[in-house]
Amino acid sequence: MTYNRDIFQRTELLLGEEVVQRIAEARVIIFGVGGVGSWCAETLVRSGIHHLTMVDSDEVVASNINRQLMATTATIGQPKVEVLRERLQTINPDAEIQAICGRYNAETAESFHLEDYDYVIDAIDSLKDKALLINTVTRTANTQLFSSMGAARKFDPMKIKVTEFWKVEGDPLARTLRHKFKQMGEYPERKFLCVYSDEIRSQKSEIRSQRSEVSNRPTPNGTMAHITAIFGNMLASLVLKHICQL
Repeated sequence: MTYNRDIFQRTELLLGEEVVQRIAEARVIIFGVGGVGSWCAETLVRSGIHHLTMVDSDEVVASNINRQLMATTATIGQPKVEVLRERLQTINPDAEIQAICGRYNAETAESFHLEDYDYVIDAIDSLKDKALLINTVTRTANTQLFSSMGAARKFDPMKIKVTEFWKVEGDPLARTLRHKFKQMGEYPERKFLCVYSDEIRSQKSEIRSQRSEVSNRPTPNGTMAHITAIFGNMLASLVLKHICQL
C-alpha cells in the first residue's frame, strides 16, 4: 500500500519516505479506548498508521466527556469504538480501521489472533483481563506490547514516565498487577515497556483498592484529560519509535 502524501507530507519531511511507509504498513491493536486509548488511537492515525483495530465494550457516558477524545454530549449512549472509528476515518479515509465492540477476556482471547499484529496497546481497566492480555502477548512471537499503568488520580504531567514493567515504582496499579501475577502463578515471559506516573497524591485522594465483584473494575477515581492524553500519546510514541528504530 502507498500512504497519502498530501496528509503525511510533514511527517515525511521529519522521518523520510521509507520510515513513513513502514508506519503505514504496521498493524496495531488497542485494547481499551477510554481516556488513554482514545488519544493513542488518534495520534497513531495522524502519524500514518493505516491498519488499526480498536477493542472496547463500553458506550459513551456523560462522565467520559472530561477526558475521552470521542466523548461529547452528542455521542452519549453510542459505542465508543464506533464513534471513534467515524472520527478517525475523517482524518484518513484510506485507513483500515476496525472497531470491535467487545472485551478481551478468557472467553474471547483466542478470537483476536494477536499474532497477526505487530503492536498491541494495553489500555485495559480490568485487572484480570489486563493480566491475561499481558501474559498472552509476551508469549506471542514478533508482537510488541506497550502497556498503560494508572492514569487516574494524577495531576502533574512532569511525573509521567516510561520504563520496563518490573522497574515501575510508585504506581498502585503496577503493584497490584505484580501481586496478581504472583497470585496466578503466571508471569510475563518477556519484558515490556509501560507508561506510568509516580505522582503521590494527598491522603484524601489515595487510590481506592476496593473492586466491584461484578465488573472486576476499580471504583471510579478522579481523572483529567491533560494526563490521559499524555499517557495515550506516549504509548503512541513508543510504537512510532519502535517502527523508526529510534
